[in-house]
Amino acid sequence: QVQLVESGGGLVQAGGSLRLSCAASGLAFSNYAMGWFRQAPGKEREFVSVVSNHGRVTYYTDSVKGRFTISRDNAKNTVYLQMNSLKPEDTAVYSCAASGTTYSSRSIQDYGYWGQGTQVTVSS
Repeated sequence: QVQLVESGGGLVQAGGSLRLSCAASGLAFSNYAMGWFRQAPGKEREFVSVVSNHGRVTYYTDSVKGRFTISRDNAKNTVYLQMNSLKPEDTAVYSCAASGTTYSSRSIQDYGYWGQGTQVTVSS
């Protein structure tokens, strides 16, 4: 059974940093692009970042460019999201997801597997 389990969320002050992890099992990890999405209260889920199956291609939503970095360790079946210079508007539940497409999609419909999410709260 495919499982994606996020960790690393928590409460941090504005300007601080967090590193999220997503551990995958039950799938051929290196065959999947891995994405991060977030959902704030009262808002729709939005794309944050994606990394291609071997880490060669990355994309970020404009609001996090220069602050967040996505990476992966295929030997550990884990994808990371390093979040620096955090802002209160980054507060959301962050979920990782796996896409079986052959490109690094930013479209939510291309992701077939999802984790449960981890809460990130940034205080001002």
